[in-house]
Amino acid sequence: MKPAPFTYHRPGRLEEALELLATLPNARVLAGGQSLLPMLNLRMATPEHIIDLGRVSALAGITETAEGISIGAMTTQRAIERSESVRARCPLLIEALAHVGHQATRNRGTIGGSLCHLDPAAELPVVASALDARLTIASRNGQRSIRFDEFPAGYLTTQLAPDEILTGIDFPQTPAGSGWAFEEFSQRAADFAVVCVAVLVTIGSDARVRQASIAIGGLGPAPARLHDAESTLAGHAWDAERVGSAAQAATRLPCGGDEVNPAEYRSHLAGVLTRRALDKAYERGRTRV
Repeated sequence: MKPAPFTYHRPGRLEEALELLATLPNARVLAGGQSLLPMLNLRMATPEHIIDLGRVSALAGITETAEGISIGAMTTQRAIERSESVRARCPLLIEALAHVGHQATRNRGTIGGSLCHLDPAAELPVVASALDARLTIASRNGQRSIRFDEFPAGYLTTQLAPDEILTGIDFPQTPAGSGWAFEEFSQRAADFAVVCVAVLVTIGSDARVRQASIAIGGLGPAPARLHDAESTLAGHAWDAERVGSAAQAATRLPCGGDEVNPAEYRSHLAGVLTRRALDKAYERGRTRV
């Protein structure tokens, strides 16, 4: 199929893009196009106007900050994957990117596009949840900042207003003594995940867990955080019983399913992958204390 007719716009400045988005009827923003273009071709989306952000250079780039790393929303996944700054300050993001499609799609796909599309099986929203990323959102009336966990509003739906654009994502620097792990199960390499899990564990000098973060994708419309399990691990020495309790908590999360991957199967995978990710993260953390 071919897309329904639309008018194409290619602004060079963010202010111009925001003005177009605020004034044009039924407009959609185009980032890397890895999700929107197939939706246009299948006529799952039929906007009257497409606003291509490819020339808005201010929206791309990776900057080291006092708190961690700041990434422009139009930064390609491949640029992030190859960044030594991100590898040093946010290695969980690098590990997750290895599971995102093929290199050809990562060459075009952007971090902002992935977060805004909010596919339930996407890897980058799970990492953004696990790392408590902050999002900067702009309209022609100004900017606002929210935590990623405030961003989802439903299936493939975010809290972005029709006249708003995601401009940047801030990730905190991984603390010293931390281990990380990203585990995913998919039918084939580069397929959408059935379930994926992102974990960050920080180990103190006394070998106790200072803090833990666990996020799971593939169970519902948005990533789920295991806050109760995180609290169970924090402040205690690492032991199999507590890790097992965290894995069991993952199996009790609300979960949807389909004919290929029913809810019971996804729940089982959530438990298995959570335990696997926690053990891997802890082993990495022990070597960095």
